[in-house]
Amino acid sequence: MARAYSIEGACVDIDVVILGALENNDYIISDGQTTLVVDPTCEPQTILAAVGERSVDAIVLTHAHFDHCGAARELRQLTEAPVIASAIDAQIISGEKPIPADGRPFDTCEVDVRVSDGDVIEIGTMPWKVLLTPGHSKGSMCLYLVPQFGNHPEGAPVLISGDTLFEGTIGRTDFSGGSVEEMRASLKHLAVLPDETCVLPGHGNPTTIGAERRRVFATYAR
Repeated sequence: MARAYSIEGACVDIDVVILGALENNDYIISDGQTTLVVDPTCEPQTILAAVGERSVDAIVLTHAHFDHCGAARELRQLTEAPVIASAIDAQIISGEKPIPADGRPFDTCEVDVRVSDGDVIEIGTMPWKVLLTPGHSKGSMCLYLVPQFGNHPEGAPVLISGDTLFEGTIGRTDFSGGSVEEMRASLKHLAVLPDETCVLPGHGNPTTIGAERRRVFATYAR
């Protein structure tokens, strides 16, 4: 059975639905008028039940692994929301390139918006900055939002970190497209963000940049 909770203190409304065998965090993020779903794992109807009366205006995929995009195609069909992914991993998500031999199969999905490092995705009043963070996969990306917009402009900035940064650890680098060196460089980029930034990882508990500065960055981002 899916578990769900909300995260307080951020500059936008954040709901989390935990789904799948790997207990993925499926995020529903809203500025009060516009809503995006991050990394739909499975059970699209469960995700939509958590969305409630809100519309789904965008679907964001942080990378091309089955547990982060397994429900993207069906959710896109149900909501007609555009799918957003990095230009690199979009090739696997869409089926243009095969799923690597060490990856699990998933329903490929058309990617409507392909982004690169430094791009800004405007979703409602939320300008999310794309931070390409290879290491877990070649096209892994994080999204960063500064607290100037949305329902809670005084709240903390938000980083959607996918499987790059977790509470107390980092994503695996031994999959196809993974790289220890690239992961280290990606973490150095994230380490410059403000300490109060709310970090939304693909698995496990939310954390902050400040907490991980003492734990993860001190070890992996030297």
